[in-house]
Amino acid sequence: MLLDTSGLLCCFDADEARHTQAIGLYIGAQLRITHNYVVAEFVALAEARNLPRRDALGFAAAILKDAEVDVVWIDRQLHDEAMQLLSAQLDKTYSLCDAVSLVLMRQRGISDALTTDRHFEQAGFRRLLVG
Repeated sequence: MLLDTSGLLCCFDADEARHTQAIGLYIGAQLRITHNYVVAEFVALAEARNLPRRDALGFAAAILKDAEVDVVWIDRQLHDEAMQLLSAQLDKTYSLCDAVSLVLMRQRGISDALTTDRHFEQAGFRRLLVG
């Protein structure tokens, strides 16, 4: 499954309503993939939510070091493909980070995302954190 920003936040923050669900899905996943834009967005989101900075940075660093998480470092080509997706779908409100995730999921044949973000459903993927 793709680890999205909101999914990581749910794993990180025990006060999140879907924390237990997110942890269970994370632990049970056969495949965990994310990218550096998600990690950057996670750090910014944790900051915006006034979560402890040291803890959020430690969590982000742990994701990057985790041998069971495939972290894709976005290159120019993938970035450009995401920008093309955004330009082709001006009626959508996807962020650049979302667009990178959607392109990456299509390229890798991934259908599930650890996310609360409805954009993934809009794009035809399965949002695992619902309700």
